Amino acid sequence: MTSISRLRPDHAEALLAFERENRTYFAASISDRGDDYFAEFTERHRVLLAEQDAGLHHLHLIEDADGGVLGRINLVEVRGGSAELGYRIAGQGLATWAVQRICVLAVEEYGLTALRAETTLDNTGSRAVLAHAGFEPLEDVMFGDRPGRRYVLDLSGGAPPAH
Repeated sequence: MTSISRLRPDHAEALLAFERENRTYFAASISDRGDDYFAEFTERHRVLLAEQDAGLHHLHLIEDADGGVLGRINLVEVRGGSAELGYRIAGQGLATWAVQRICVLAVEEYGLTALRAETTLDNTGSRAVLAHAGFEPLEDVMFGDRPGRRYVLDLSGGAPPAH
């Protein structure tokens, strides 16, 4: 069974392997993390966990029944009852479920009342996932030389129902 787990110290090795295995896949649709990300991964993981403990982020792994990493889904920059949603999921068909599940966690576990998200306009898959989850377009923006869009999801009435 697929599950979402809060990021822990013992996830480091599996998460690094996931990022390495899927680097080319992700770079096709979003900016590459760069070699420094991989070289400094252990320290970065430690810092992110400390920031999570301080309440700045809610970081998660999407895992299969055997504990294999299928992706990550995060709520970052938590402030004023809101957070920014970000995810990296290898493969298709899992993102919609994961975003719907993280919306429930955002409300029930973290007490959030709004989520923000952004993606490039050419990332049609991500735009469809956000629309399916109830995110509303907020404004068009540029990410370097790529046009994009910011979205918002009001959670003040609870998480949207799963479709």
